[in-house]
Amino acid sequence: MTVELNHTIVAAHDKKASAQFLADILGLEVGPPYGPFIPVQIPNGVTLDYIDTSGEITPQHYAFLVSEDDFDTIFARVRDAGLTYWADPFHSRPAEINHNDGGRGTYFDDPNGHNLEIITRPYGSGG
Repeated sequence: MTVELNHTIVAAHDKKASAQFLADILGLEVGPPYGPFIPVQIPNGVTLDYIDTSGEITPQHYAFLVSEDDFDTIFARVRDAGLTYWADPFHSRPAEINHNDGGRGTYFDDPNGHNLEIITRPYGSGG
């Protein structure tokens, strides 16, 4: 059996701005609108399809596995944007990165309160 995540819907108060935020931070492109969605395709083929909502947004967590070099580039964009970042998902260690599993990782929020994470090693991969 082959099962792959193809896409997920991301609620936003401004789908275009939110998709552009993610694309800018990760160094990706915003795709053309598809129905009510604004997609951002991740290099492994998964898309995050942003959709407008006027209601309350329940924050979700999105983690992105990146190379060491990409971490440096993305983390520089996070700092240059003046975003608060944390070493942990509970936001108890501000202005820090973590070194879980022998890699590096950090968390930051998007404009809708979604908790974004960049990591250089998958969880459980360290010795």
